[in-house]
Amino acid sequence: MVDVESELDRAGLNNPHVREYVTYWAGVTQPDRIEVVSASDDARLIDEALAAGEILPAGDGLYYSRSHPKDTARSEERTIVATADPADKGVYDNWRPSSEMKPLLEGLMKGQSQGKTMYVVPYLMAPPGSPLEAWAAGVELTDTRSVVLQMIRMARVGVAHVESLADPSSFVRGVHVTGDLENLGQGTPDDKRYFVTVADERTILHFGSSYGGNALLGKIAHGLRQAAYDGWKSGEFLAEQFMLLGITDKQTGKKYHICGGFPSASGKTNLAMMLPPEGMGERYHVEFYGDDIAWLRVDPEDGKIYGINPENGVFGVAKDTNEKTNPTAVDSVLPGTGAIFTNVAYNEKTHEVWWEGKTPAAPTELDGWRDWKGELITERSDDAAGEPWAHPNSRFTTTLANVPNIADDYENPKGVPIDAIIFGGRTSDREPLVRAFTDIAEGVYDGLTLGAEATFAAEGVDGQLRYDPMSMRPFMSYPEGPYAAHWLKIIGAARETPIFAHVNWFQRSPEDKHFLWPGYRDNLRPLLWLCALKNGEVTGRQTAVGIIPTEEELELGGVDITPEDLATILTIDVERWRQEMTFREAHLRQFPNLPDEIWEAHQRVTKALDDA
Repeated sequence: MVDVESELDRAGLNNPHVREYVTYWAGVTQPDRIEVVSASDDARLIDEALAAGEILPAGDGLYYSRSHPKDTARSEERTIVATADPADKGVYDNWRPSSEMKPLLEGLMKGQSQGKTMYVVPYLMAPPGSPLEAWAAGVELTDTRSVVLQMIRMARVGVAHVESLADPSSFVRGVHVTGDLENLGQGTPDDKRYFVTVADERTILHFGSSYGGNALLGKIAHGLRQAAYDGWKSGEFLAEQFMLLGITDKQTGKKYHICGGFPSASGKTNLAMMLPPEGMGERYHVEFYGDDIAWLRVDPEDGKIYGINPENGVFGVAKDTNEKTNPTAVDSVLPGTGAIFTNVAYNEKTHEVWWEGKTPAAPTELDGWRDWKGELITERSDDAAGEPWAHPNSRFTTTLANVPNIADDYENPKGVPIDAIIFGGRTSDREPLVRAFTDIAEGVYDGLTLGAEATFAAEGVDGQLRYDPMSMRPFMSYPEGPYAAHWLKIIGAARETPIFAHVNWFQRSPEDKHFLWPGYRDNLRPLLWLCALKNGEVTGRQTAVGIIPTEEELELGGVDITPEDLATILTIDVERWRQEMTFREAHLRQFPNLPDEIWEAHQRVTKALDDA
């Protein structure tokens, strides 16, 4: 039996509840060694991982990691929320009884760390001193060194975070065991993978993966699922898959903070890392706070909604990231940043990395290039010649401090006051550039009916959206009715309410399918209008589905858009919206116990469209 006590003593880890937890799971998983790590161990762990071939050099101070080919993404169908209370079952949380899941996971994990090191990773998912710190501490046990390296970049890692807890037992207990990736039956009826959050016990048990979203337990499992449950049960905060940015008007000195949710492939990271358009940088400065998670609470001193990014890094999708789409991200992974690239293409001779969209075309000199599976590009068969070099879900991991426009106050424990909450899906019609709501219930209603296009009819009208409430569909941890009620409670308790809005950068011409709005940096313009609307500096135009800007209210200098396209994205297609309302009603009918305020908002919009 490994000497757990000696290693915990050596590391100065004295919290008796952490020691008990580590000792118990060491007995279950039976590692040969125990190692407590902190952020200061990063350089040594990098050297060890390089020597072991677990990662490869990708330039000066840059690293490359390759997953098992069967282990390259989150697995929503294997992700479960477990509690002792069947009333916690929702439509999307994939609820199972904890009495069933806990022994199942313990059985799968038994003896699985033999011959390995158990890394003990104490971490904090909030700036130290945050009012939400009581819900932010955790300890992840993992058998994979590359997971430790990623956690060091994505969280604040160190023993001190669990030694000074007001309640020494109040930390999230996370156990990650990789398992035999070749023989887990991924995607078959015999699939042995389980990614379980035992929410009412604040315990996370993940078996059968070493991919980021399944293995970095501080990120999604704690930062979203567990935190959302904690926020609901405590009544104190919301935990959402939201980006968070700041906009400063250097001419007036005013600063605004905007957070919001976007389903997958709807431009969330690019928006979070946005820079001002050419010609507007002299007046406006955009700051990055986070691209993936925000925790929101009411501050008792001024009654405003405050937001923090609980993460300490960025786990971004590499595909299509380049100097045009996201120059901030490109600058966040420059040599010397310690960034880790996962499942992109790699040149074993030059140590370069490449992914689809990094440059207009793939490298023409193929010597040394291997694809994300590790196969040489030069040895590809004719049948495989057109396959991507990088996995579509390839990633880069870098710390917040590496982001060139990171906000000066990103580590403010209090967070920043939220002026606007926005939602945005990828929608080729029906959604104008921006529409705003000053009513809380209508804003929450809009978030609950957020969606992105998934399918298209053979002809005529495009198909239904795939609804993704608040962009939390994969991360829900309690029922949708109480979720909506919790939103109304938290936002409704503020003395100064953020303005809500829905944005859409993706309207297309029905004829030639070009995007009507140029997007990227120009997305600052509708956000500036939204802030001006909140301040009463513009009035917009009231429609059945919200307030939209007039052409004169938008700052449009230098925008490459035709008058016809501009008119389209500032117009409501009433007939299309009437159809949309029938889809929305069917979507909402899935959720028992939705608050009356949500149905009343739906009925108000429906009536306004009927009267239009």
